[in-house]
Amino acid sequence: MRNMYFRQYAVVFAINLNCVSFGLGTSWPSPVLVKLANDTETIGKPLEQNEGSWIVSTSFLTGSLGYVVSSVLVDFIGRKHCVILSSVVRMAAALLFLFARDVWVLILGRAIIGLSEGIILSVIPVYASEIASKEIRGALGVMLQIFTSIGSVIMLSVGPFISYFHLNLMFTLITLVTSIPTIFLPDSPNFLYYKGREEESKKVLIFLRGSEFNANEELKEYSTNRNYEKSSMLTIFRNKMFQKSLGKSGFIIIILYLIGFNCVMTYLQTILDTTQTNIRSGVASGIIGAINLLASFSTLMTTDRFGRKPILICTLLGMLVGMVGLGVFFKLTEMGAEVSGFLNYLPLISLLLIVICYSGGLGSLLWVVIAELFDDCSRGIGMATTLLIGVVPSFLTLRYFSPLVDSWGPAPVFWASAVFCAVLAMFVALRLPEMKGKSFAEIQHALGNSSVTNPQTFELTPRIE
Repeated sequence: MRNMYFRQYAVVFAINLNCVSFGLGTSWPSPVLVKLANDTETIGKPLEQNEGSWIVSTSFLTGSLGYVVSSVLVDFIGRKHCVILSSVVRMAAALLFLFARDVWVLILGRAIIGLSEGIILSVIPVYASEIASKEIRGALGVMLQIFTSIGSVIMLSVGPFISYFHLNLMFTLITLVTSIPTIFLPDSPNFLYYKGREEESKKVLIFLRGSEFNANEELKEYSTNRNYEKSSMLTIFRNKMFQKSLGKSGFIIIILYLIGFNCVMTYLQTILDTTQTNIRSGVASGIIGAINLLASFSTLMTTDRFGRKPILICTLLGMLVGMVGLGVFFKLTEMGAEVSGFLNYLPLISLLLIVICYSGGLGSLLWVVIAELFDDCSRGIGMATTLLIGVVPSFLTLRYFSPLVDSWGPAPVFWASAVFCAVLAMFVALRLPEMKGKSFAEIQHALGNSSVTNPQTFELTPRIE
């Protein structure tokens, strides 16, 4: 059994290496905006605030194209080749950053990054969930956040201390190196089966599950959905269970972006520069990135032990406290109150709490939960559509976060984020079923799918031959 799990970890580890460059890309604006706004290092002239907001938000807007592309291609060319495509696209963006001489080139590069991110976010959670046995599906699912955090740590800890050119050279080389292992991976056994490549699917399952017996047991579960193989996209969208799952996942993704964690991380150095601590903002951002990574690792150890719901609820409440703390600090500053001692460190403590709770909860488990909400036949389309739903709130929050802070002040913005944390915690507690240790058929049964009868019939019982 250990060999079986080791193989699954190895495959998911390799596919998630792509998320290192994804993490580099998401944190790229944090050091770059500071560099390009400085007179000593620009690509023509110091960056203006409006230009910076477009550089930040464009990738989230064009991510919608990536979601559409993946929804079409994920069940056509397969999960593996979609990830390879995203790596090629991201490499093109990295080269644009490296040789950019005008702001419009940076915006174009960020637009291309968005396309790549849309594909990778749609496909890797699907691939990981279909590779994993139900006993370790949660742990393998959170690897996306772990490897994204590794990329973020590299960018936040190294980026502030090297030149713009060397920062982007690092981005280009890491993107190239981390994409190579994907070429040698098998495609998802689910995809292979539904494309009529049953023998190939069985071989992959024998490799992943450790024996022919285990592979045949899982193939039985695939066969129950075989009648949906030729279902059109319209048919899938008309399916009541798909609509129910999409409603849950769509609500989660909308509130996720309204919480504003991406805004906090994107403007991390800017927020830290407003404090009067002796900690340099570049050093503090690197420390926060490292804590982000450690928190993601903690979820790897706990998600299949304590379950999705308890972790999500506790971490959302922790984020709520952190957002309130940031609001209190900026409100006191706005009122002209003397901020010293502990209060001066309040924003740093609040940021740490937000990062720990997000990375240890919603940031890691979001992709696991969304992939688990959909059945085998609609998982790829469901993941892409869910992310597409989040395009508008993600773009609006990033595009208008800075203007809102300038207009309202930072305190009301962070307090509004705290309210959304509370809303999502209540939704998870009341409307989301626990998925720990359940097969996909059992999850569908828990969601009320009447077409799933006796889901225990296809429960995989590990057996080593």
